[in-house]
Amino acid sequence: MNNNEKKYSSNLPYTSHLTRRDTLKWLGLLSSTAAVPAFAALSSNKRSTAVMHPNWPNLKLEPINAKGYGKDPNLILPPKSAWPRTLDKAQLTLIAVMSDIIVPRDGDSPSATEVNVPDVVDEWLSAPYAWQQSDRVSILNLLAWLDDESARRFHVRFVDGKDSQQKNIVNDIAFKSAYQTELYKLPAQAFSKLRRLVLAAYFCSPQGTKDIGYLGNVPIAGDYPGPTKEAYKHLDGVLQELGLTL
Repeated sequence: MNNNEKKYSSNLPYTSHLTRRDTLKWLGLLSSTAAVPAFAALSSNKRSTAVMHPNWPNLKLEPINAKGYGKDPNLILPPKSAWPRTLDKAQLTLIAVMSDIIVPRDGDSPSATEVNVPDVVDEWLSAPYAWQQSDRVSILNLLAWLDDESARRFHVRFVDGKDSQQKNIVNDIAFKSAYQTELYKLPAQAFSKLRRLVLAAYFCSPQGTKDIGYLGNVPIAGDYPGPTKEAYKHLDGVLQELGLTL
């Protein structure tokens, strides 16, 4: 990290700042983004055939049996408490630390915790649906592994480690090379899911969309000018390739 990057400090437990209504709206938006197919791909059954390494916690989690939205959800005014959030303070704080390692503050761009990404991660992992529950198993195992690995290497919990110690662990699971080793294969797969989730949540936030220059539904002053000449030219080319020109 450079000197302009600032991330979450674990001196105090992370406290949720979004209301349930806000996080449920955000969850609906997140579920409809292009990130969902990526989550689904990482949730394939192929992961279950991997050789379990002794250092991987392989937690036995109770399934979440709460009711979901149903088949016709109202995402404009979602229910106040569709299901309970399930992350405890320690897990949420560790998610906050990891979120800001993935997306630290950089200059004028806010960090993940500054736009309340951990609240959305908690909502996602607590949702009673197959994709979210697959993520829950992977990511909660990752949180336990991070603490175990930090204790093994540095004799402290992950959130209490120095920046250099945290980076030492994360660097071992953040790159594709980790998939080639049995020691880090499962943590690397789980970290990939957490990273995708944090990034998707961040760029669904108002600050995140502004950071990438997305304008959204902005009204046009005056009459609609229609597509540009470049757009027409591109469309004509595509139609010709498909054999759909007259």
